Amino acid sequence: MTRPLSLHPDRLFPSDPVQRDIARRLYAGVADLPIISPHGHTDPSWFAGNAPFGNAAELLLHPDHYVFRMLYSQGIALDALGIGNPDADPRESWRLFAQNYHLFRGTPSRMWMDWVFVEAFGFDVQFSSETSDLYYDRITEALATDAFRPRALFDRYRIEVIATTESPLDTLEHHRVIKDANARGEWDGRVITAYRPDPVVDPEYEGFRDNLVRFSQVSGEDAFSYAGYLAAHRNRRAFFAGMGATSTDHGHPTAATADLSDAEAEALFARITHADVSAADAELFRAHMLTVMAGMSRDDGLVMQIHPGALRNHNPWLFAHYGRDKGADIPTRTDYVRALRPLLARYGNEAGLTIILFTLDESSYARELAPLAGHYPALKLGPAWWFHDSPEGMRRFRTQTTETAGFYNSVGFNDDTRAFLSIPARHDVARRIDCGFLAALVAEHRMEEWEAAELAVDLSYNLAKAAYRL
Repeated sequence: MTRPLSLHPDRLFPSDPVQRDIARRLYAGVADLPIISPHGHTDPSWFAGNAPFGNAAELLLHPDHYVFRMLYSQGIALDALGIGNPDADPRESWRLFAQNYHLFRGTPSRMWMDWVFVEAFGFDVQFSSETSDLYYDRITEALATDAFRPRALFDRYRIEVIATTESPLDTLEHHRVIKDANARGEWDGRVITAYRPDPVVDPEYEGFRDNLVRFSQVSGEDAFSYAGYLAAHRNRRAFFAGMGATSTDHGHPTAATADLSDAEAEALFARITHADVSAADAELFRAHMLTVMAGMSRDDGLVMQIHPGALRNHNPWLFAHYGRDKGADIPTRTDYVRALRPLLARYGNEAGLTIILFTLDESSYARELAPLAGHYPALKLGPAWWFHDSPEGMRRFRTQTTETAGFYNSVGFNDDTRAFLSIPARHDVARRIDCGFLAALVAEHRMEEWEAAELAVDLSYNLAKAAYRL
C-alpha cells in the first residue's frame, strides 16, 4: 500500500498559532538565503571531476553513517548495504533501506531524507518496500542528467561555500583542480579545505609513526624532531591557507589542554615518537598541541575548531573490518572549564583569535560552555552538533546557551555531513527551528519582531560567514 508524501509548510514551527504566524514571517526572510557550509566532510573529488553520481544508493545511502548506523543497530549487515563491499548490488542495498525505512520515524534522518525525496526528486508517494524500485529508478535516471551533476546541485541549492576537511598528509589535488576551474571561469563554486591534523597530532591514531614519515616528506621538514615537527605544521597550514582554508579542525577525545615549556615539550615529543606510547603521554601531547595550535592560529589567522568528547571506534570489530567513520563513535562526558584553562590562560584574551567549541555533552551547555564563551573574547560556540543536530537538540542548545552567551557568541549553523544533498535539508531544519525560537521571544515581548528578523538572517547566514572568515 502506497501512501502520499508531502512536506508541510509549517513543519517544525511552534504549534501555538501566534508564534507560528511570527515564525512563518521570519522564515520567509531567510528561506532562500545562500548556504554557508563551513564545516563538513563532502568529497572534494565530486566537485573537481563533476562526474555523475552512479545510483541512488551511492548518493544517499553509502555516504551517510546516520542512515546505516540505524540499520546496523537492527542487525542489518553493512556488507548487504554496500558499505565497504563493492560487490553488493546497489539496487538490493536500496531495497533493504526501503524495507526498513520505518526505523527512521521521528529521527532527523527521516526529515532530511524526505526533504531530498520531495525537493530534489519530486516524489509524492512515501518511500517503502512497495516504492523502492520506483525511487531507485527515478533517482538513478535523474543522476545521469547534467542537472544532477555535483556542480549543478551545488549551484541549484545556492551553496555559497563548502569547506571540506583534509589531513596535513593530503596533497589537495582535488582542490587544485577546483581552483584551476575557478580561475579559467569554468565554474564559480567555492569549495575550500580545512586543516585536520589529528593523524599527526594524536599518538594513538593508527599508523602515527608512518604518518610522521609522510609528514616529513610532504612538508620538507624533519617531523621526528620537535622543532622540525612544528615547522612542518606551519608549512602545511600555509599550504592549506593558500588552497583556500580559513579554519583548522581538531577532533580530540577530550578537551584537555596543556602549556608545556619548550624543554618539557621536547622531552614529551621524544617519548611519543617511540613505538610504545603510554596513554598518559598521548593525552598530554594532544593537550599541549591544542595550545600550540591556538598559538599558530593567532599567528596565521586560521579559525580553530575544537570538537572533543567522542570515544572513536567504540566497536572494535567494526573498526577492524570497516575502518573509521562507520557510525560507532559514541559521546562521552566532557569537562571544559578546567580542561581549557591552560589554553585560555595563554590565548583566551586574544580578540583577534577565534576558537569555536563544540560538544556532544549537552550537560555542559549552561554550566560550562555558555559562561566560557560569554567571557573570553577568543571563544565562540559551535552549533548543536552530530547526535544533537536535530530539532530538539537545536532547541536545547538555544535555550541553555542564549541567556548567558547571547546569540552573537555563537556561529550560526553548520551541517557537518558527508551526504551532499542533506546539506540544504539540514540548513532548512536549522532555519525553521531558529525562526520558531525567535518567534517565542517575540510573542513573549522579549524582542521586537524587526530584531528577530535581523537575528534570523544572522543565524542563517551572517554569523557563520563572519566567524569562519569567509
